[in-house]
Amino acid sequence: MVVGRKSEVSILLNCLSTPRSELLAVYGRRRVGKTYLIRNTFAKQMCFDFSGTYKSSLKQQLKNFHFTLKNQSPKNKIPKDWTEAFYQLSNFIDSLKSKKKKVIFLDEFPWLDTRKSNFLAAFDRFWNSYAVKRNDLVVVICGSAASYMIKNIIKNKGGLHNRITQHIHLHPFNLRETEELLRANKVKLSRYEILQVYMAMGGIPHYLEKILPGESVPQLIDRLCFEKDGFLRTEFKMIFASLFDHYENHEMIIRMLANVRKGMTRNEIVAKIKIQSGGTLSKTLVELEESGFIEKYLPYKGNKDALFRLTDEYSMFYIKYIENSKPSSTSYWMKLQAQQSVKVWSGFTFETICMKHVEQIKSGLKIHGVHSVNGSWIQKNSDSNAQIDLLIDRDDNVINLCEMKFYNTEFSLDKKQINDVMHKMNVFVDATKTKKSIFITYITTFGLVKNNYRRQFVQNELTIDCLYLAI
Repeated sequence: MVVGRKSEVSILLNCLSTPRSELLAVYGRRRVGKTYLIRNTFAKQMCFDFSGTYKSSLKQQLKNFHFTLKNQSPKNKIPKDWTEAFYQLSNFIDSLKSKKKKVIFLDEFPWLDTRKSNFLAAFDRFWNSYAVKRNDLVVVICGSAASYMIKNIIKNKGGLHNRITQHIHLHPFNLRETEELLRANKVKLSRYEILQVYMAMGGIPHYLEKILPGESVPQLIDRLCFEKDGFLRTEFKMIFASLFDHYENHEMIIRMLANVRKGMTRNEIVAKIKIQSGGTLSKTLVELEESGFIEKYLPYKGNKDALFRLTDEYSMFYIKYIENSKPSSTSYWMKLQAQQSVKVWSGFTFETICMKHVEQIKSGLKIHGVHSVNGSWIQKNSDSNAQIDLLIDRDDNVINLCEMKFYNTEFSLDKKQINDVMHKMNVFVDATKTKKSIFITYITTFGLVKNNYRRQFVQNELTIDCLYLAI
């Protein structure tokens, strides 16, 4: 059963009904569920399913290909190169009598393109000289290395230029999809508890599948993250090495952004690391963004001094808590939760999650039908500093200034907090000269205590239920 992924499943199924062969590229970060999605959606149509092996030689990859194809076509010998391998695959397809669409699945595609293997040229020839001339094939190429897939497949300037008929960038689950997956697995947690889980591991389906029914949030986090053989204790070390060449640069930026939760501009990043400011840094930032680890938040009105923020929840949690902890068989996380540092971390992480779910927030505000743009805003000068993490600028002459607060009960506004948000608003209005109405909007876990500050200063109030809305 495929949980969520409604638009992605629709794209895949549509490929089966077209009168031509389809070349479909699917990419997304490690463990996000690409292979599961394709194998389960195309279970009945799958004719050939082959996966590249991480850091294997050309000889070994060809041998693996041979053994996979041998199950359907026993007479073939081990191919001497990829051109021969795809020729054997073509012969196998020709031997199939069914006239219905047939799915050819090449998983971990970038790992097959080893140095001097001429793999991409051979695949190019297979598609342009054979597959495209038929009308009954769906060739799916899939990879976790998003930068490779975009550069070499989707934006290919050679024989594969404009040959991709569909592509899917598979993102982690949002909160609604996470809730659906946990329910499907008989895991009964409240929305507040699901949010706590999401803060630690994000919406990565493979991680969420490790959660067992009957566990509390502290119990499951202790088991997966802090016990000696916890699955998420070692996962971080594999992520970047398996996705990027020279992954040390990627990890360096991730670690730096983990310590500056409000985000950093490109110039601030350059000032703190030893990566060259030119192409190397640009390439690294783009690859991290395309793979879903960081996001580039454009400031309000313009793209000058855009902020880069770490948005991968698991990476943040690993660097902050897992990495420097000793394996424990006791209730480590349960004890740690009472510390002030965890409360601060929870607040920042909640802000990041809200910014990822801005479309759900718009639905909660009932403005999804109103054209709007959203972004962050920051001013740093000697007179007045202010930073607003989320603004929603609407065409109906309103700007929502969003404040996001994570708390274990209703949140009570006081004079200090109101003075802070009013200062932000006044500095923003003075700096931008906007004539639009500013609506102070609070997004909290359980709502606001209905005191005088709430009644006098807050125009909109949403709870975490809005983050679970379908859009």
